[in-house]
Amino acid sequence: MVTLKELAAKEDLFVAGHKLCPGCGIPVILKIILRASKYPVVISNATGCLAVASSEFPGTSWKLNWIHNSYGNASAVMAGIETTYNALKKQGRVPNSRNIKFLIIGGDGATYDSGLGGLSGAIERGHDFVYLCLNNQTQACSGGQRSSASPMGVSTSTTPSGKVSSGKMQVAKNISGIMAAHGISYAAQAAPWNWQDLHKKAKKAFDTTGPSFLNVLTPCPTEWQSSPEKSIELTKLATDTCSWPIYEVKDGNEVTINYNPPKKIPVHEWFELQGRFKHLLKAENKWILEQIQDEIEKSWELLISQNLKVN
Repeated sequence: MVTLKELAAKEDLFVAGHKLCPGCGIPVILKIILRASKYPVVISNATGCLAVASSEFPGTSWKLNWIHNSYGNASAVMAGIETTYNALKKQGRVPNSRNIKFLIIGGDGATYDSGLGGLSGAIERGHDFVYLCLNNQTQACSGGQRSSASPMGVSTSTTPSGKVSSGKMQVAKNISGIMAAHGISYAAQAAPWNWQDLHKKAKKAFDTTGPSFLNVLTPCPTEWQSSPEKSIELTKLATDTCSWPIYEVKDGNEVTINYNPPKKIPVHEWFELQGRFKHLLKAENKWILEQIQDEIEKSWELLISQNLKVN
C-alpha cells in the first residue's frame, strides 16, 4: 500500500494555474490517479469543467500530452489515438519497448449521457484505455442541469424544487454496472476521502490490458451548494450512507466491496450539508426522503448479494 510520503515524492502532472472552484474535488483526484501510472500518459478530455478550467489560452495545467474533445466524442478520439500508436509500433516508427497509457476523462454528463455510445463502442472493440468519470452528479460546466447521474430528489436548474416539482424523480443510472456488463477486465467506484483505495484502483486500471473504467465521486461546492472545506468529508458521508458504494468488478462478474461502513448513516445526514437537497428536509417531502432511503437500501442489498468478498 502506497504511503502519502511516497505519493508526494512522485511528479505532479496536474499543476497550478487552473481555474477550478475552491473545494472542487477534481485536482485532488487527478493528482492521485496520475501518480498511479508507471508509464507516460496521454489524455483525451471531454468538454467540461476540467477541460475549460485547465487550458485557457495561453496557459495550461498539464505536464503531459492532452487533447480537448467535444462533449460526446472523447472515447472515439482516444480510440483513434490508441489505434494509430499501435500502427506506428507495427511499422517500427515507435519502439516496441515504449509503453504509453491512454486515459479518457469525462464528467458524468459526458459519460452517462452524451458520450455513452462512443464509450460503449470503444469498449466493445477492445481498445486499451482507462476511462475516468469525474462524477459530480450534475452538468456543472453548463449551468447545473440534471444528468442521469444526478441522485433522486436533487434540485437542479432543469429539475428545480418548488410548487410544481420536488426535484428530479428518477434514480441515478448505474453506469458502473453497465460498464461491468460489457465484460471488461476492471471497473470500479471510488471516492477521494479514501485516497489509498483510489490510488490502488487507478494502478489496477492502468495495469489492465484492454478497457477499464473508474467512476469517482467528485465534490462540487458550487452545484452541491456546500462549504468548500467540507468537500472530502461529504464524499466520506456518501459512502457511509451507502448512497455511493466503494467497490470493484473484475472480468464483469467478480464483485468486491472495498468499504463496508461500520455504522450506516441515514441519507438525510448527507443531505443536510448540501443546499441542493434542502427541500427534502421539509415535512411535505418526507415521502421522497423515505423513498430515496428505500432505494439506497435495496441497491446496497443487491450489491451485497453479488459480492464475493468484503475488504
